[in-house]
Amino acid sequence: MKKILLKILILISLATFCNASEIRHISEGNIDAKIKIIVYESLTCSHCADFHKNVYPEIKNEFIDSGLVLIEFRNFPLDMAALNASKIAHCKNDGNSKILHFLYQNQSDWAKGKDLEELNKNLLNVVNLGNFNIDFDKCLESKQIEDHILSDRIEGVKKFQINATPTIIINDEKFEENLTFKNLKKYLQKLI
Repeated sequence: MKKILLKILILISLATFCNASEIRHISEGNIDAKIKIIVYESLTCSHCADFHKNVYPEIKNEFIDSGLVLIEFRNFPLDMAALNASKIAHCKNDGNSKILHFLYQNQSDWAKGKDLEELNKNLLNVVNLGNFNIDFDKCLESKQIEDHILSDRIEGVKKFQINATPTIIINDEKFEENLTFKNLKKYLQKLI
């Protein structure tokens, strides 16, 4: 049922697509970096949370902070809870990753519940713990943010044949190795 609802939302968004380009992608690093990493992810995906907790910090330390890499986090929601969490992550529309990382760090506290209403309540509670100054309800109701998120998902399928999360794209090529820092580092060092 959740997959059907998500497909319906995608179709509706395609039919009414407007101004999604005004929403900024969440990114970090040197905009002029030689290496651009795109991460397609879903906020309810445990492997994505693992990437944010265990792989991303090392990439940030070694490649992003040194100016060698620009990383961009793209939306690929796998269910309605992930779609709503993505809306919250983009709510400030400042391109900052603080809320996104916070949601992944606390995924086990909000990505649970018997229905979407309970999931949204848990999400609100976690967001409030982070003291983010956002209008939670307004963020969830934003058609513009929703269009942006769903267009990321559609583009990922069309351009890169994304079918799982997380999927890493490095300079427009899909990273096919096991997603560990060691494998990413080896691959990135060849591009420097």
